Amino acid sequence: MGKVLIVVPAYNEALNIEKTINDIKNNTKYDYIIINDCSKDNTQEICSKNGYNVLSLPINYGLTSGIQLGMKYAYQNDYDIVIQFDGDGQHQAKYINKLVDEIEKNNCDIVIGSRFVENKKPKTMRMLGSRVISFFIKLTTFKTIKDPTSGMRVYNKKAIEEFYKNASLTPEPDTLVYMLKKKMSIKEVQVEMSDREFGESYLKPLKSIKYMMNMIFSILFVRMITRSGK
Repeated sequence: MGKVLIVVPAYNEALNIEKTINDIKNNTKYDYIIINDCSKDNTQEICSKNGYNVLSLPINYGLTSGIQLGMKYAYQNDYDIVIQFDGDGQHQAKYINKLVDEIEKNNCDIVIGSRFVENKKPKTMRMLGSRVISFFIKLTTFKTIKDPTSGMRVYNKKAIEEFYKNASLTPEPDTLVYMLKKKMSIKEVQVEMSDREFGESYLKPLKSIKYMMNMIFSILFVRMITRSGK
């Protein structure tokens, strides 16, 4: 097994970060790095008090910059696999080994921790957006991604390098389209996710609609400009 790094983006996760890191430590033996996105609460103080591995940004740049920094750290420190793992307590570390096994044994480039491989997607407004995004991904790539908005993903070295070289890539569904156009293989593995205990999701109703529209545009745009395998 190669070197594995768990990247944990965190913004105002003071009430969740200890539980998240304890979960990682109790269920894996992999390295981890918290990307503290200039939290306004005492996330940084909690990380320092516990001696956590953390990189803190001086300005709040957003999730994309946090993931990009984690990928650059992984690339520069010669990691073979990166796991994107949210700091809000919704992801469960007990599934990490299963996802890593999938990427190693089946030679996948990206593995998504999916809620909907075995379970049906609920008919809610939030999941309506997921269904629409899945539709446009299939329309542009002919590939079915059942849980395109899942933030629990595993990337191999090839995908890490792509993030390192291309600063426009995000931890969002449009990047999956980009990777598929680059002839990378993507697999989904069933996981369960917990409800957020503390704090709020950044996607409020109006933001969710804007997010979905942006994703649709980006997916179609990526489809037009990305050349296969180049």
